[in-house]
Amino acid sequence: MKRRTFLTGAFAGTAALALGVNLYLPNITTSSDDIHHRVLFSVLIPAFLDGALPEVPSHREIAMNRTLDAISQSITHLAPDQQQELMELLELLEGRLGLLLLSGSMTPLLMRDPQQLVEMLEFWRYNYLDMLKTAYGGLRELIMASYYACPEHWGNLRYEKPTFFS
Repeated sequence: MKRRTFLTGAFAGTAALALGVNLYLPNITTSSDDIHHRVLFSVLIPAFLDGALPEVPSHREIAMNRTLDAISQSITHLAPDQQQELMELLELLEGRLGLLLLSGSMTPLLMRDPQQLVEMLEFWRYNYLDMLKTAYGGLRELIMASYYACPEHWGNLRYEKPTFFS
């Protein structure tokens, strides 16, 4: 094989690979990812909504499920770039190495005490790295907006739906 043939082939292969990577559009959410993300969000919701969730276990479960459904719906309305960033964050939080990098511990979030979750989130909130502040803010806004998007939770805010014809 001649040197020029090898270099031309390598260049063509690299160009084809680069074109394929740019044309490939990954599927942002799948049903199996949604199940894992629901578990992750079910761990994070009590940390963000401390005091807002009902104390009665059956009502609490209903509120959690309703909020998880609202989160899934809210994610579909995000811009594709934001969806991709959120999915990357959730995948990092579900993996041991990602957890080690983001929280300093390999213990899964599901196995942590609520106080440990709050401490981790507060560490993110006041961290000097903008990436962790952005992760905290994004998760907080998504969870809070999804919870209070449900009309049955408006009473906690003392908000009443406006009536036009009384």
